Amino acid sequence: MPAAADALPKCGSCHQALPWITDAGDDDFAMIAERSPIPVVADLWATWCGPCRMVSPALEQLATERAGEIKLVKVDVDAAPRLAQRFEVHAVPTLLVLRGGEVIARQPGAAPLPALRRWLDEALRASG
Repeated sequence: MPAAADALPKCGSCHQALPWITDAGDDDFAMIAERSPIPVVADLWATWCGPCRMVSPALEQLATERAGEIKLVKVDVDAAPRLAQRFEVHAVPTLLVLRGGEVIARQPGAAPLPALRRWLDEALRASG
């Protein structure tokens, strides 16, 4: 699945939307996340972070539930220090929702799936 594209990824057989989950870093974040045709949930995380590893499956489940509606972009802040600085990441995980490259919601710290689902729904509704 391409990290960046103008169209949504779809199954070649049934043509249903597929979950769009990819990684990005300092050099390709603009192309992958800011130019996305759908809203992006950016997961700014670190490999050494226990809560980051705990929230990752919940984010992947959200991306699967919302296939065709959101794109999950994972950013390792240790490998992407410019992005960590730009988004003022002081703790990981930090979650962002971006629409058209603009941050419309921010969630510092890990949260359980139901809370993340509510947060995402509110962000998407508010930015509408």
